[in-house]
Amino acid sequence: MHYNRRMQSILIITTVFVVWAIIHSLLADYHVKAWFRRRFGDKAYRGYRLGYNLFATLSFVPVFLAYSTLPGRYLWSVPDPWRWLLLGIQAVGLVGLIVAVFHTRVGEFAGISQLMPGYDPDRSEPMRITGLYCAVRHPIYFFGLLLVWFSPDVSVNSLTIALLFTLYFYFGAIHEETSLRQEFGSAYDAYRRQVPMLIPRPRRCNSIR
Repeated sequence: MHYNRRMQSILIITTVFVVWAIIHSLLADYHVKAWFRRRFGDKAYRGYRLGYNLFATLSFVPVFLAYSTLPGRYLWSVPDPWRWLLLGIQAVGLVGLIVAVFHTRVGEFAGISQLMPGYDPDRSEPMRITGLYCAVRHPIYFFGLLLVWFSPDVSVNSLTIALLFTLYFYFGAIHEETSLRQEFGSAYDAYRRQVPMLIPRPRRCNSIR
């Protein structure tokens, strides 16, 4: 009986997460955004990024509720002092996540800059590599993995979420890079050859050509 309930929990969490991930990825797709702009016009399109972020956050609530309320037994709990080491790694993940967001131009990442007067959604800028992006192509995903994998308390549900996020980050990175290669062409191909996708390899930015 308990085994069946745990398997049901895993199935429900996985299903809700996959539905969220598919919708989240589709709304981020270039073709969907282009369709939205044609259908609703430039004025509405300026608010697309902010609306996308709000929807992505609110639509994750069912995933969180499934993870936190469905039955799932604890697998292990790391004792002191190793517990503090894992919490420290998670703290690094949280700080790195915040820093990585700021390196993406936080105003545009949040969708606020797009609402400002004079913002041009069609402006073309050269590819610029700064900060954490010199060491890893997707620092947001890397630091997110530190958060989900280095918890000192692990349950069946949290392990399921960690595995799902790992798959989502990996395939999400591949999906994002398709658009980036279309936007920056050979410059992004050169960047991909020199900087790893998810596992950092520290280097100076001026060594990237």
